[in-house]
Amino acid sequence: MIPFYNMYLLLKIAQRPGWWLLLFLVPIINIVVQIMIIFDIAKNFGKGTGFGFGLLFLGFIFYPILAFSDVKYKPAKK
Repeated sequence: MIPFYNMYLLLKIAQRPGWWLLLFLVPIINIVVQIMIIFDIAKNFGKGTGFGFGLLFLGFIFYPILAFSDVKYKPAKK
């Protein structure tokens, strides 16, 4: 239950609909969706594409940077 709730919260932070949680159950598509969410999270925290690649490849370093820095969540206008 907790991993699904974790992914649901990441979807909400990335401003994606909750039904995308079902896409994580489809092989190959789940990888594409996860990459899209990572870049959306970087964008919503005011970071660029380079930071998104950092989250993608070095998440154990870049997620704590988001957590412990003074950067604020600013939802992007859709």
